[in-house]
Amino acid sequence: MALNGEPSSSLNTTTTTTAKKNTVLISHGRQPWYGIDGRLLSDAFVIGIGGGSSSGKTTVARAIVEAMGSIPTVVIVSQDSFYKPHGPEELKLAFENKYDFDHPNSIDMPLFAECLTDLKACKQTNVPVYSFVQHQRLEETQYIYGAAIVIAEGIMALQDPALRATYDLKIFVQCDSDLMLARRIRRDVAERGRTVEGVLDQYLRFVKPAYDNFVLPSSKYADIIVPGAENSVAIDIIATHVKRKLAERGAHFRDRLAKPEMFLPKLECAEETVEESVKSLNLIVLPDAPQTQGIFTILRDKSTSKEDWIFYSDRLTTLLVERGSAQLPFKPHSVTTPTGTPVEGKVLAAHCVCGVSLVRSGTVLERGLRRVWQDVPLGTLLIQSDPSSGEPLLLHTMLPACLRSRCEAEKSWVFLLDSQIGTAAAAMMAIRVLLDHGVPQSHIIFLTFVVARKGGVRVLRKAFPHVHIVCGAVDEGLREARLPPADGEHKGRKIWMIEPGMGSIGDRYYL
Repeated sequence: MALNGEPSSSLNTTTTTTAKKNTVLISHGRQPWYGIDGRLLSDAFVIGIGGGSSSGKTTVARAIVEAMGSIPTVVIVSQDSFYKPHGPEELKLAFENKYDFDHPNSIDMPLFAECLTDLKACKQTNVPVYSFVQHQRLEETQYIYGAAIVIAEGIMALQDPALRATYDLKIFVQCDSDLMLARRIRRDVAERGRTVEGVLDQYLRFVKPAYDNFVLPSSKYADIIVPGAENSVAIDIIATHVKRKLAERGAHFRDRLAKPEMFLPKLECAEETVEESVKSLNLIVLPDAPQTQGIFTILRDKSTSKEDWIFYSDRLTTLLVERGSAQLPFKPHSVTTPTGTPVEGKVLAAHCVCGVSLVRSGTVLERGLRRVWQDVPLGTLLIQSDPSSGEPLLLHTMLPACLRSRCEAEKSWVFLLDSQIGTAAAAMMAIRVLLDHGVPQSHIIFLTFVVARKGGVRVLRKAFPHVHIVCGAVDEGLREARLPPADGEHKGRKIWMIEPGMGSIGDRYYL
Protein backbone atom coordinates (compact mmCIF):
# COMPACT_ATOMS: atom_id res chain seq x y z
CA MET A 1 0.00 0.00 0.00
CA ALA A 2 1.58 3.29 -1.03
CA LEU A 3 0.72 5.66 1.77
CA ASN A 4 2.46 8.74 0.47
CA GLY A 5 1.66 8.59 -3.20
CA GLU A 6 4.23 6.01 -4.35
CA PRO A 7 3.29 2.91 -6.35
CA SER A 8 2.11 -0.05 -4.33
CA SER A 9 4.21 -3.14 -3.82
CA SER A 10 3.42 -6.67 -4.86
CA LEU A 11 2.09 -9.17 -2.36
CA ASN A 12 5.36 -10.85 -1.47
CA THR A 13 7.86 -8.00 -1.55
CA THR A 14 8.74 -5.26 0.86
CA THR A 15 9.63 -1.81 -0.43
CA THR A 16 10.52 1.43 1.27
CA THR A 17 9.42 4.98 0.62
CA THR A 18 10.98 7.88 2.50
CA ALA A 19 9.90 11.49 2.92
CA LYS A 20 12.63 13.32 4.85
CA LYS A 21 12.95 11.47 8.19
CA ASN A 22 9.78 9.36 8.08
CA THR A 23 9.74 5.96 6.42
CA VAL A 24 6.87 3.82 5.15
CA LEU A 25 7.68 0.13 4.79
CA ILE A 26 5.27 -1.58 2.42
CA SER A 27 4.53 -5.28 2.51
CA HIS A 28 1.77 -7.80 1.83
CA GLY A 29 -1.16 -5.60 2.82
CA ARG A 30 -3.33 -4.64 5.73
CA GLN A 31 -5.98 -7.03 7.01
CA PRO A 32 -9.31 -5.75 8.44
CA TRP A 33 -8.81 -3.56 11.49
CA TYR A 34 -12.55 -3.40 12.17
CA GLY A 35 -15.24 -5.88 13.14
CA ILE A 36 -18.22 -7.20 11.21
CA ASP A 37 -20.19 -4.28 12.66
CA GLY A 38 -17.83 -1.87 10.88
CA ARG A 39 -16.43 -0.45 14.11
CA LEU A 40 -12.75 -0.24 15.01
CA LEU A 41 -11.75 -3.65 16.35
CA SER A 42 -8.02 -3.22 16.93
CA ASP A 43 -5.78 -0.18 16.89
CA ALA A 44 -2.29 -0.01 15.41
CA PHE A 45 0.56 -1.49 17.45
CA VAL A 46 2.78 1.42 18.50
CA ILE A 47 6.42 1.00 19.51
CA GLY A 48 8.45 3.80 21.10
CA ILE A 49 12.25 3.67 20.71
CA GLY A 50 14.40 6.06 22.75
CA GLY A 51 18.13 6.45 23.16
CA GLY A 52 20.96 8.89 22.70
CA SER A 53 21.73 10.78 19.52
CA SER A 54 23.21 8.36 16.92
CA SER A 55 22.75 5.39 19.27
CA GLY A 56 21.16 3.28 16.52
CA LYS A 57 17.43 3.81 17.12
CA THR A 58 16.53 3.73 13.42
CA THR A 59 18.78 0.71 12.93
CA VAL A 60 16.93 -1.13 15.69
CA ALA A 61 13.57 -0.15 14.16
CA ARG A 62 14.53 -1.53 10.77
CA ALA A 63 16.02 -4.66 12.32
CA ILE A 64 12.73 -5.37 14.10
CA VAL A 65 10.84 -5.05 10.82
CA GLU A 66 13.27 -7.34 8.99
CA ALA A 67 13.14 -9.94 11.79
CA MET A 68 9.36 -10.13 11.52
CA GLY A 69 9.54 -11.49 7.99
CA SER A 70 6.15 -11.22 6.25
CA ILE A 71 4.67 -8.07 7.73
CA PRO A 72 1.79 -5.67 7.35
CA THR A 73 2.45 -2.03 6.54
CA VAL A 74 4.82 -0.31 8.97
CA VAL A 75 5.60 3.38 9.40
CA ILE A 76 8.63 4.75 11.25
CA VAL A 77 7.96 8.26 12.56
CA SER A 78 10.94 10.32 13.64
CA GLN A 79 10.87 12.84 16.48
CA ASP A 80 13.12 15.05 14.33
CA SER A 81 10.09 15.99 12.20
CA PHE A 82 8.49 17.72 15.19
CA TYR A 83 11.00 20.46 15.95
CA LYS A 84 9.13 23.69 16.58
CA PRO A 85 9.12 26.48 13.96
CA HIS A 86 11.87 29.04 14.59
CA GLY A 87 11.78 32.80 14.55
CA PRO A 88 14.57 35.04 13.20
CA GLU A 89 16.54 35.11 16.48
CA GLU A 90 16.34 31.36 16.93
CA LEU A 91 17.42 30.82 13.32
CA LYS A 92 20.46 33.03 13.87
CA LEU A 93 21.46 30.97 16.91
CA ALA A 94 20.83 27.71 15.01
CA PHE A 95 23.19 28.65 12.18
CA GLU A 96 25.81 29.58 14.77
CA ASN A 97 25.38 26.17 16.47
CA LYS A 98 24.17 27.95 19.60
CA TYR A 99 20.55 26.77 19.64
CA ASP A 100 19.67 23.88 21.93
CA PHE A 101 17.96 21.27 19.74
CA ASP A 102 18.40 18.60 22.43
CA HIS A 103 16.14 20.08 25.10
CA PRO A 104 12.56 18.72 25.35
CA ASN A 105 11.23 22.25 24.85
CA SER A 106 12.65 22.33 21.30
CA ILE A 107 10.18 19.62 20.25
CA ASP A 108 6.46 20.10 19.61
CA MET A 109 5.46 17.27 21.94
CA PRO A 110 1.68 17.89 21.75
CA LEU A 111 1.74 17.64 17.95
CA PHE A 112 3.95 14.55 18.10
CA ALA A 113 1.52 12.89 20.52
CA GLU A 114 -1.48 13.95 18.40
CA CYS A 115 -0.03 12.38 15.23
CA LEU A 116 0.80 9.15 17.05
CA THR A 117 -2.65 9.04 18.63
CA ASP A 118 -4.26 9.40 15.20
CA LEU A 119 -2.10 6.65 13.71
CA LYS A 120 -2.81 4.39 16.69
CA ALA A 121 -6.54 4.94 16.17
CA CYS A 122 -6.09 3.92 12.49
CA LYS A 123 -6.78 7.46 11.27
CA GLN A 124 -4.81 9.46 8.74
CA THR A 125 -2.37 12.07 9.91
CA ASN A 126 -0.15 14.74 8.38
CA VAL A 127 3.36 14.78 9.81
CA PRO A 128 5.38 18.01 9.54
CA VAL A 129 8.55 18.07 7.45
CA TYR A 130 11.66 19.62 8.99
CA SER A 131 14.76 20.78 7.08
CA PHE A 132 18.06 20.41 8.95
CA VAL A 133 19.80 22.44 6.27
CA GLN A 134 17.40 25.39 6.73
CA HIS A 135 16.86 24.75 10.47
CA GLN A 136 13.15 25.22 9.89
CA ARG A 137 9.87 23.38 9.67
CA LEU A 138 8.66 23.52 6.08
CA GLU A 139 5.18 24.38 4.82
CA GLU A 140 4.70 20.89 3.36
CA THR A 141 3.52 17.90 5.39
CA GLN A 142 3.71 14.15 4.83
CA TYR A 143 0.39 12.32 4.62
CA ILE A 144 0.44 8.93 6.34
CA TYR A 145 -2.33 6.37 6.71
CA GLY A 146 -2.89 2.68 7.05
CA ALA A 147 -0.02 1.34 9.15
CA ALA A 148 -0.64 -1.73 11.30
CA ILE A 149 2.64 -1.08 13.13
CA VAL A 150 3.86 2.41 14.07
CA ILE A 151 7.41 2.92 15.33
CA ALA A 152 8.20 6.28 16.95
CA GLU A 153 11.90 6.95 17.46
CA GLY A 154 13.80 9.88 18.94
CA ILE A 155 16.02 10.93 21.81
CA MET A 156 12.96 12.11 23.77
CA ALA A 157 10.61 9.34 22.61
CA LEU A 158 10.31 7.97 26.16
CA GLN A 159 10.63 11.27 28.01
CA ASP A 160 7.15 12.73 27.48
CA PRO A 161 4.19 11.16 29.39
CA ALA A 162 1.73 11.83 26.53
CA LEU A 163 3.97 9.94 24.12
CA ARG A 164 4.46 7.04 26.50
CA ALA A 165 0.68 6.70 26.84
CA THR A 166 0.40 5.81 23.14
CA TYR A 167 2.99 3.02 23.17
CA ASP A 168 2.25 -0.69 23.35
CA LEU A 169 5.98 -1.41 23.71
CA LYS A 170 8.78 0.87 24.93
CA ILE A 171 12.42 0.25 23.96
CA PHE A 172 15.63 2.04 24.98
CA VAL A 173 18.80 1.61 22.91
CA GLN A 174 22.07 1.73 24.85
CA CYS A 175 25.28 2.72 23.10
CA ASP A 176 28.84 3.71 24.02
CA SER A 177 29.15 7.52 24.19
CA ASP A 178 32.32 7.61 22.06
CA LEU A 179 30.62 5.60 19.34
CA MET A 180 27.56 7.90 19.41
CA LEU A 181 29.81 10.97 19.01
CA ALA A 182 31.72 9.42 16.11
CA ARG A 183 28.46 8.53 14.32
CA ARG A 184 27.06 12.02 14.92
CA ILE A 185 30.13 13.71 13.43
CA ARG A 186 30.01 11.52 10.33
CA ARG A 187 26.25 12.04 9.87
CA ASP A 188 26.11 15.81 10.46
CA VAL A 189 29.09 16.55 8.22
CA ALA A 190 27.86 14.33 5.37
CA GLU A 191 24.08 14.97 5.53
CA ARG A 192 23.52 18.29 7.26
CA GLY A 193 26.36 20.50 6.05
CA ARG A 194 28.02 20.94 9.46
CA THR A 195 31.70 21.31 10.26
CA VAL A 196 33.53 19.00 12.67
CA GLU A 197 34.25 21.96 14.95
CA GLY A 198 30.59 22.95 14.97
CA VAL A 199 29.44 19.40 15.71
CA LEU A 200 31.87 19.08 18.64
CA ASP A 201 30.87 22.47 20.06
CA GLN A 202 27.17 21.59 19.89
CA TYR A 203 27.81 18.15 21.39
CA LEU A 204 29.63 19.53 24.43
CA ARG A 205 27.27 22.48 24.88
CA PHE A 206 23.90 20.74 24.39
CA VAL A 207 23.92 17.06 23.38
CA LYS A 208 25.88 15.57 26.29
CA PRO A 209 24.03 17.55 29.02
CA ALA A 210 20.66 16.64 27.45
CA TYR A 211 21.60 12.96 27.39
CA ASP A 212 22.59 13.03 31.06
CA ASN A 213 19.60 15.09 32.23
CA PHE A 214 16.73 13.85 30.03
CA VAL A 215 17.55 10.94 27.71
CA LEU A 216 19.30 8.47 29.98
CA PRO A 217 16.81 8.96 32.86
CA SER A 218 13.96 8.08 30.45
CA SER A 219 15.37 4.56 30.15
CA LYS A 220 13.58 3.69 33.39
CA TYR A 221 10.29 3.73 31.46
CA ALA A 222 11.47 1.16 28.90
CA ASP A 223 9.99 -2.34 28.77
CA ILE A 224 13.13 -3.58 27.04
CA ILE A 225 16.67 -2.14 27.00
CA VAL A 226 18.65 -3.14 23.91
CA PRO A 227 22.42 -3.05 24.53
CA GLY A 228 23.70 -2.15 21.08
CA ALA A 229 21.89 -1.74 17.77
CA GLU A 230 23.29 -5.04 16.42
CA ASN A 231 21.95 -7.19 19.28
CA SER A 232 20.22 -9.93 17.28
CA VAL A 233 18.93 -11.82 20.34
CA ALA A 234 17.06 -8.77 21.65
CA ILE A 235 15.71 -8.03 18.15
CA ASP A 236 14.36 -11.58 17.75
CA ILE A 237 12.63 -11.44 21.15
CA ILE A 238 10.96 -8.13 20.26
CA ALA A 239 9.89 -9.31 16.80
CA THR A 240 8.36 -12.50 18.22
CA HIS A 241 6.40 -10.47 20.78
CA VAL A 242 5.07 -8.07 18.14
CA LYS A 243 4.02 -10.89 15.80
CA ARG A 244 2.12 -12.59 18.61
CA LYS A 245 0.30 -9.38 19.50
CA LEU A 246 -0.66 -8.77 15.87
CA ALA A 247 -1.98 -12.32 15.54
CA GLU A 248 -4.23 -11.71 18.54
CA ARG A 249 -5.73 -8.68 16.80
CA GLY A 250 -6.65 -10.41 13.54
CA ALA A 251 -10.21 -10.21 12.19
CA HIS A 252 -11.73 -12.96 10.02
CA PHE A 253 -15.33 -12.72 8.89
CA ARG A 254 -15.65 -12.85 5.10
CA ASP A 255 -17.54 -16.16 5.26
CA ARG A 256 -20.05 -14.48 7.54
CA LEU A 257 -20.46 -11.63 5.06
CA ALA A 258 -21.15 -14.09 2.24
CA LYS A 259 -23.73 -15.81 4.47
CA PRO A 260 -25.39 -13.02 6.44
CA GLU A 261 -27.75 -15.43 8.20
CA MET A 262 -24.71 -16.42 10.30
CA PHE A 263 -24.54 -12.84 11.61
CA LEU A 264 -28.24 -12.00 11.41
CA PRO A 265 -30.01 -15.14 12.68
CA LYS A 266 -33.45 -13.61 12.34
CA LEU A 267 -32.88 -12.84 8.69
CA GLU A 268 -35.82 -13.83 6.51
CA CYS A 269 -34.62 -12.39 3.22
CA ALA A 270 -35.52 -15.62 1.40
CA GLU A 271 -39.18 -14.80 1.95
CA GLU A 272 -38.85 -11.18 0.84
CA THR A 273 -39.69 -9.99 -2.62
CA VAL A 274 -37.12 -7.88 -4.45
CA GLU A 275 -39.21 -4.78 -3.75
CA GLU A 276 -39.30 -5.63 -0.04
CA SER A 277 -35.52 -6.17 -0.02
CA VAL A 278 -34.93 -2.79 -1.67
CA LYS A 279 -37.03 -1.12 0.99
CA SER A 280 -35.55 -3.00 3.95
CA LEU A 281 -32.00 -2.36 2.73
CA ASN A 282 -32.74 1.30 1.96
CA LEU A 283 -31.30 0.96 -1.54
CA ILE A 284 -31.66 3.59 -4.26
CA VAL A 285 -32.35 1.61 -7.44
CA LEU A 286 -32.65 2.94 -10.98
CA PRO A 287 -36.27 2.96 -12.23
CA ASP A 288 -37.23 -0.33 -13.89
CA ALA A 289 -37.79 1.43 -17.21
CA PRO A 290 -37.48 -0.21 -20.65
CA GLN A 291 -34.22 1.70 -21.25
CA THR A 292 -32.64 0.28 -18.06
CA GLN A 293 -33.91 -3.21 -18.86
CA GLY A 294 -32.44 -2.96 -22.34
CA ILE A 295 -29.02 -1.89 -21.05
CA PHE A 296 -28.90 -4.72 -18.53
CA THR A 297 -29.97 -7.23 -21.16
CA ILE A 298 -26.98 -6.24 -23.29
CA LEU A 299 -24.56 -6.20 -20.34
CA ARG A 300 -25.65 -9.60 -19.00
CA ASP A 301 -25.35 -11.28 -22.40
CA LYS A 302 -22.01 -13.12 -22.51
CA SER A 303 -21.94 -12.76 -26.32
CA THR A 304 -21.95 -8.95 -26.23
CA SER A 305 -18.88 -7.53 -27.96
CA LYS A 306 -16.30 -5.59 -25.94
CA GLU A 307 -17.08 -2.35 -27.81
CA ASP A 308 -20.80 -2.62 -27.05
CA TRP A 309 -20.13 -3.67 -23.47
CA ILE A 310 -17.99 -0.57 -22.83
CA PHE A 311 -20.51 1.74 -24.50
CA TYR A 312 -23.51 0.47 -22.52
CA SER A 313 -21.67 0.18 -19.21
CA ASP A 314 -20.67 3.85 -19.58
CA ARG A 315 -24.33 4.69 -20.25
CA LEU A 316 -25.37 2.78 -17.14
CA THR A 317 -22.75 4.58 -15.06
CA THR A 318 -24.03 7.94 -16.27
CA LEU A 319 -27.53 7.03 -15.10
CA LEU A 320 -26.18 5.92 -11.72
CA VAL A 321 -24.18 9.11 -11.24
CA GLU A 322 -27.14 11.29 -12.13
CA ARG A 323 -29.29 9.33 -9.68
CA GLY A 324 -26.61 9.54 -6.99
CA SER A 325 -26.14 13.27 -7.53
CA ALA A 326 -29.63 13.80 -6.17
CA GLN A 327 -28.17 12.98 -2.74
CA LEU A 328 -25.79 15.97 -2.88
CA PRO A 329 -26.71 19.19 -1.05
CA PHE A 330 -27.85 22.19 -3.08
CA LYS A 331 -28.75 25.71 -1.99
CA PRO A 332 -30.81 28.53 -3.56
CA HIS A 333 -28.99 30.71 -6.06
CA SER A 334 -30.14 33.64 -8.21
CA VAL A 335 -29.01 34.09 -11.80
CA THR A 336 -29.89 36.39 -14.68
CA THR A 337 -30.80 34.87 -18.06
CA PRO A 338 -29.52 36.26 -21.41
CA THR A 339 -32.85 38.08 -21.72
CA GLY A 340 -32.13 39.97 -18.51
CA THR A 341 -34.69 38.03 -16.46
CA PRO A 342 -33.75 37.06 -12.88
CA VAL A 343 -34.36 33.38 -12.08
CA GLU A 344 -34.16 31.52 -8.78
CA GLY A 345 -32.23 28.28 -9.10
CA LYS A 346 -29.93 25.94 -7.20
CA VAL A 347 -26.17 25.67 -6.83
CA LEU A 348 -24.07 22.88 -5.33
CA ALA A 349 -23.50 23.40 -1.60
CA ALA A 350 -20.85 20.72 -1.11
CA HIS A 351 -17.35 21.89 -0.20
CA CYS A 352 -15.76 19.27 -2.47
CA VAL A 353 -17.10 16.43 -4.60
CA CYS A 354 -14.67 13.66 -5.53
CA GLY A 355 -14.61 10.05 -6.63
CA VAL A 356 -12.81 7.02 -5.18
CA SER A 357 -12.80 3.79 -7.18
CA LEU A 358 -11.88 0.27 -6.16
CA VAL A 359 -9.25 -1.03 -8.54
CA ARG A 360 -10.00 -2.42 -10.94
CA SER A 361 -13.71 -3.15 -11.28
CA GLY A 362 -14.58 0.22 -9.77
CA THR A 363 -12.51 2.12 -12.33
CA VAL A 364 -15.04 0.92 -14.91
CA LEU A 365 -17.34 3.65 -13.57
CA GLU A 366 -14.84 6.50 -13.75
CA ARG A 367 -15.55 7.61 -17.31
CA GLY A 368 -19.28 7.82 -16.64
CA LEU A 369 -18.59 9.85 -13.48
CA ARG A 370 -16.51 12.34 -15.48
CA ARG A 371 -19.31 12.70 -18.02
CA VAL A 372 -21.56 14.08 -15.30
CA TRP A 373 -18.95 15.78 -13.10
CA GLN A 374 -16.27 17.30 -15.30
CA ASP A 375 -12.74 17.46 -13.81
CA VAL A 376 -13.88 15.66 -10.65
CA PRO A 377 -10.88 14.70 -8.46
CA LEU A 378 -10.40 10.93 -8.49
CA GLY A 379 -8.62 8.54 -6.15
CA THR A 380 -8.21 4.78 -5.94
CA LEU A 381 -8.12 1.96 -3.42
CA LEU A 382 -6.57 -1.41 -4.21
CA ILE A 383 -8.26 -4.13 -2.18
CA GLN A 384 -7.59 -7.76 -2.99
CA SER A 385 -8.29 -11.09 -1.31
CA ASP A 386 -5.62 -12.77 0.78
CA PRO A 387 -4.68 -15.92 -1.18
CA SER A 388 -4.61 -18.02 2.00
CA SER A 389 -7.55 -16.74 4.03
CA GLY A 390 -9.78 -15.03 1.48
CA GLU A 391 -9.99 -11.97 3.73
CA PRO A 392 -9.67 -8.53 2.09
CA LEU A 393 -6.26 -6.86 2.09
CA LEU A 394 -5.74 -3.11 1.66
CA LEU A 395 -2.74 -2.88 -0.64
CA HIS A 396 -2.78 0.68 -1.93
CA THR A 397 -4.34 3.99 -0.94
CA MET A 398 -4.34 7.02 -3.24
CA LEU A 399 -7.04 9.48 -2.18
CA PRO A 400 -7.82 12.94 -3.59
CA ALA A 401 -6.16 15.88 -1.83
CA CYS A 402 -9.42 17.01 -0.23
CA LEU A 403 -9.61 13.75 1.74
CA ARG A 404 -6.03 13.81 3.04
CA SER A 405 -6.84 16.53 5.57
CA ARG A 406 -9.49 15.64 8.13
CA CYS A 407 -10.96 19.14 8.33
CA GLU A 408 -11.40 19.09 4.53
CA ALA A 409 -12.68 15.50 4.43
CA GLU A 410 -15.42 16.27 6.95
CA LYS A 411 -16.91 18.74 4.43
CA SER A 412 -16.39 16.61 1.31
CA TRP A 413 -18.76 14.29 -0.54
CA VAL A 414 -17.47 11.09 -2.10
CA PHE A 415 -18.75 8.94 -4.96
CA LEU A 416 -17.42 5.49 -4.01
CA LEU A 417 -17.25 3.32 -7.13
CA ASP A 418 -17.36 -0.46 -7.41
CA SER A 419 -19.10 -2.49 -10.08
CA GLN A 420 -20.92 -4.91 -7.74
CA ILE A 421 -21.56 -5.73 -4.08
CA GLY A 422 -21.41 -9.47 -3.44
CA THR A 423 -19.90 -10.42 -0.09
CA ALA A 424 -19.37 -6.66 0.54
CA ALA A 425 -15.92 -7.38 2.03
CA ALA A 426 -14.18 -4.84 -0.21
CA ALA A 427 -17.06 -2.37 0.13
CA MET A 428 -16.87 -2.50 3.93
CA MET A 429 -13.11 -1.93 3.89
CA ALA A 430 -13.41 0.98 1.45
CA ILE A 431 -16.08 2.69 3.56
CA ARG A 432 -13.98 2.17 6.68
CA VAL A 433 -11.02 3.88 4.96
CA LEU A 434 -13.16 6.94 4.17
CA LEU A 435 -14.51 7.07 7.72
CA ASP A 436 -10.94 6.90 9.07
CA HIS A 437 -10.21 10.06 7.09
CA GLY A 438 -13.16 11.91 8.58
CA VAL A 439 -15.74 11.59 5.79
CA PRO A 440 -19.23 11.32 7.37
CA GLN A 441 -21.28 8.24 6.46
CA SER A 442 -24.02 10.42 5.02
CA HIS A 443 -21.49 12.02 2.62
CA ILE A 444 -20.63 8.68 0.96
CA ILE A 445 -22.57 7.78 -2.19
CA PHE A 446 -21.79 4.21 -3.21
CA LEU A 447 -22.42 3.62 -6.92
CA THR A 448 -22.61 0.05 -8.21
CA PHE A 449 -24.14 -1.87 -11.09
CA VAL A 450 -25.45 -4.89 -9.16
CA VAL A 451 -26.18 -5.81 -5.54
CA ALA A 452 -26.78 -9.35 -4.29
CA ARG A 453 -29.72 -8.95 -1.92
CA LYS A 454 -28.92 -12.16 0.02
CA GLY A 455 -25.23 -11.31 0.24
CA GLY A 456 -23.10 -9.10 2.46
CA VAL A 457 -25.04 -5.94 1.65
CA ARG A 458 -27.33 -6.76 4.59
CA VAL A 459 -24.41 -6.73 7.01
CA LEU A 460 -23.03 -3.64 5.27
CA ARG A 461 -26.33 -1.80 5.78
CA LYS A 462 -26.39 -2.74 9.45
CA ALA A 463 -22.84 -1.47 9.91
CA PHE A 464 -23.21 1.73 7.87
CA PRO A 465 -26.90 2.65 7.70
CA HIS A 466 -26.35 6.25 6.55
CA VAL A 467 -24.26 5.49 3.45
CA HIS A 468 -26.24 6.04 0.22
CA ILE A 469 -26.14 2.91 -1.97
CA VAL A 470 -27.23 3.56 -5.57
CA CYS A 471 -27.45 0.51 -7.81
CA GLY A 472 -28.78 -0.47 -11.21
CA ALA A 473 -30.23 -3.85 -10.28
CA VAL A 474 -30.79 -6.13 -7.31
CA ASP A 475 -29.84 -9.75 -8.02
CA GLU A 476 -30.82 -12.81 -6.05
CA GLY A 477 -27.75 -14.07 -4.21
CA LEU A 478 -24.29 -15.62 -4.21
CA ARG A 479 -22.91 -18.94 -5.36
CA GLU A 480 -19.74 -20.35 -3.84
CA ALA A 481 -17.06 -21.44 -6.31
CA ARG A 482 -13.31 -21.94 -6.55
CA LEU A 483 -10.74 -20.53 -8.92
CA PRO A 484 -8.39 -22.95 -10.71
CA PRO A 485 -5.45 -23.86 -8.42
CA ALA A 486 -2.37 -21.70 -8.83
CA ASP A 487 1.15 -23.12 -8.77
CA GLY A 488 1.79 -24.89 -5.49
CA GLU A 489 -1.85 -24.74 -4.37
CA HIS A 490 -3.77 -27.87 -3.40
CA LYS A 491 -7.05 -26.26 -4.39
CA GLY A 492 -8.08 -22.94 -5.84
CA ARG A 493 -9.10 -19.92 -3.82
CA LYS A 494 -12.76 -19.77 -2.75
CA ILE A 495 -14.85 -17.02 -4.32
CA TRP A 496 -18.52 -16.03 -4.37
CA MET A 497 -20.30 -15.21 -7.63
CA ILE A 498 -23.42 -13.06 -7.92
CA GLU A 499 -26.28 -14.77 -9.72
CA PRO A 500 -27.49 -14.06 -12.30
CA GLY A 501 -24.80 -11.36 -12.24
CA MET A 502 -22.77 -9.85 -15.06
CA GLY A 503 -19.58 -11.90 -14.88
CA SER A 504 -16.14 -10.44 -14.17
CA ILE A 505 -16.90 -6.81 -14.94
CA GLY A 506 -13.31 -5.58 -14.85
CA ASP A 507 -12.22 -8.27 -17.30
CA ARG A 508 -15.13 -7.59 -19.65
CA TYR A 509 -14.33 -3.88 -19.72
CA TYR A 510 -10.54 -3.96 -20.00
CA LEU A 511 -9.59 -7.30 -21.62
